[in-house]
Amino acid sequence: MGVPVAGCAGLAGAAEAPGAAGTFLNVRELGARGDGRADDTKALQRALDLAGERQGGAVFVPPGEYACSELRMRRNTALLGVPNWDYRHPGGSVLKLIAPSARALVNITGAIGATIDGLSLEGGNLGSGIHGIFLDKPDYGKEEDTFRIERCKVARFSGDAVNLTRVWCFSIRHSMLAFSKGDGIRCLGWDGFIADNWFSGNQGAGFGGRGTAASLTFTGNRIEWNREAGVLLAEGNHINLTGNYIDRCGGSGIAILNDGNRQSRHITLTGNVIYRSGKWSKPETGESTHLRIEGAAGVTCTGNSFVVGRDDGGRGDWSPSYALVLQGMENSVVKDNVLHDGAVTQLVRDLGGHREGVIIQDNPGRLFRPPAAR
Repeated sequence: MGVPVAGCAGLAGAAEAPGAAGTFLNVRELGARGDGRADDTKALQRALDLAGERQGGAVFVPPGEYACSELRMRRNTALLGVPNWDYRHPGGSVLKLIAPSARALVNITGAIGATIDGLSLEGGNLGSGIHGIFLDKPDYGKEEDTFRIERCKVARFSGDAVNLTRVWCFSIRHSMLAFSKGDGIRCLGWDGFIADNWFSGNQGAGFGGRGTAASLTFTGNRIEWNREAGVLLAEGNHINLTGNYIDRCGGSGIAILNDGNRQSRHITLTGNVIYRSGKWSKPETGESTHLRIEGAAGVTCTGNSFVVGRDDGGRGDWSPSYALVLQGMENSVVKDNVLHDGAVTQLVRDLGGHREGVIIQDNPGRLFRPPAAR
């Protein structure tokens, strides 16, 4: 008794006959329990495999807690749930990792054109180096990945919440990537849209571009309480960072660096608010800053606001020491940013070594003074 389904409409409908064109499969009808105790791996993987037999198939995961090992997505399929999670807890359609030796909970390697929508992926800090969503390719291949991650919460993994190795063309939107021991997103690759997400409480960076991260549109994200940088670009190029809110990073709010192989280049930062960076950094280091740019070329930084702060409830030390730490730039502009109460020690720490075409000017502000010293 099948009901054809387009997109996410009619999610409560019964499953199509396995193998039918446009297959829509309900994992409960394939034996998944969703009680948080029974191992639902086989039922979930069977549904994903059946959906993959006919491109365009979809798998619906009704609300519940599905204990499972590593799952593999298939090409041009969708894994759909009900996104009833909140900031602190998983909820709705929950996939819970139970295998401490897994590489990931959901593996999307080779799953070209796949969609993951409305799931809560819970890692429970199990094992070591296990990722929530994982793409691992030996090379970029001849075809775009073009996967979508939408309205998902991916939290408490012993690796990265999302780890993308040699990714080519993707979007991650309206999701929460949080409380993992690695980065919120670790990205080696290019051509991505990253919009309207939470990057919260990860032990690495919120976004970690630790190799080549290129051609990214990074817009409207909230990046908060990550142990390292909010956004780390070791070798970033052709990147828009626009309208993001970056709060209480352990290191730099944004770090644009030269990893020793190729310099970061062609990056625009506009309209971002960066607040109380450098929580876990030594005050005298270049990490105690809202924005760190070293060895980069073609950077435009304008119209951003930087401000000192400390922990919620008036606790902790005021930080960062510096609003901007700049060194070794080329053909770059850092201009018309506002540094009102922007730093504790020095607004602009210019370490020099710049090449031609560098403009650093008209960044008005003042050093922060604690209320008792005013």
